[in-house]
Amino acid sequence: MKAMTYRGPYKIRVDSKPEPRLQHPNDAIVRVELAAICGSDLHLYHGMMPDTRVGHTFGHEFIGTVESVGASVQNLRVGDRVMVPFNIFCGSCFFCARGLYSNCHNVNANATAIGGIYGYSHTTGGYDGGQAELVRVPFADVGPTVIPDDIHPEDALLLTDAFSTGYFGAQLADIVEGDTVVVFGAGPVGLAAARSCWLMGAGRVIVVDHIDYRLRKAEQFAYAETLHFGEVDDVVRTLKKMTDGLGADRVIDAVGAEADGHVIQHVTSAKLKLQGGSPVALNWAIDSVRKGGTVSVMGAYGPLYSAVKFGDAMNKGLTLRMNQAPVKRQWPRLFEHIRAGRIAPRELITHRFALDDIAEGYHVFSSKLDGIIKPIITPVA
Repeated sequence: MKAMTYRGPYKIRVDSKPEPRLQHPNDAIVRVELAAICGSDLHLYHGMMPDTRVGHTFGHEFIGTVESVGASVQNLRVGDRVMVPFNIFCGSCFFCARGLYSNCHNVNANATAIGGIYGYSHTTGGYDGGQAELVRVPFADVGPTVIPDDIHPEDALLLTDAFSTGYFGAQLADIVEGDTVVVFGAGPVGLAAARSCWLMGAGRVIVVDHIDYRLRKAEQFAYAETLHFGEVDDVVRTLKKMTDGLGADRVIDAVGAEADGHVIQHVTSAKLKLQGGSPVALNWAIDSVRKGGTVSVMGAYGPLYSAVKFGDAMNKGLTLRMNQAPVKRQWPRLFEHIRAGRIAPRELITHRFALDDIAEGYHVFSSKLDGIIKPIITPVA
């Protein structure tokens, strides 16, 4: 089969790889119809994630058609069109029983904190991802869901991670009706979080970023006020002025270790970019939320090179909530919002690339060219 493969930092290509096979009675093989490139894939692309091995296939957002199933699979049939959550989980361990699918205890021997993720290095289990023609789906009875007939395929694709993660970030913020919410980051997840804040009763939403076209998208898609942090001397002070000197009620960090591929050693100005390995956005969140407020974190973090202001968070009486999103848990409610016309996740999609052109897709996305927000991949011609 054709599959995207990693060859080293900034080097990917489409190779011919052996087709995946059933390795367990509860496996399925899915032929990919649509996949996506996620902002967190750029951490891999830039060589920022440990144990990303040459030959690994990325991609944790995909939908497709079931080609074969293992002997014990009960809930799927060959020919079903399915959406596959980015989390790989067993469905029966202590954590899965509590809906913490992203913390499954049985799918990742390489870590104790996080479960399995498709196409996200061997730190998350070493599972090949969906930027390929075919993908092996473990625990096929608990992860994949048949795409409802009234859900657009591209909406289903965006629910496999980006939009569900943004929605989860808004959930973690514990928004109370009328709250002012600040969202750091206007990538797809931040935009989804900002739009979701309104669904949870927010009275005001402010999105912070440093890229003009993404800020325009925040105004158009998320109906948010915007702040370009590169155009102010002090982003925290500016946000305080915008919120009666108190700070926002809730702040959502949708940046994490921003995938620009650099490291901030010292942060002295708001004009410095939110870049890889640095908790700049998290510290801004801690500083700009009001005392007694909540900070929600679902940006992807790797190694940190600067200290998080934990003492400030403690002294302000903040609630910090964070996790990788258990996306399947969000789907029933998100289906309702889509059917009611409140959201159309596919409106985030700006670019479509064939699998053969995926290297160009990564380049455009990484370099933030051509107004790109969310690129998707079409393995099937």
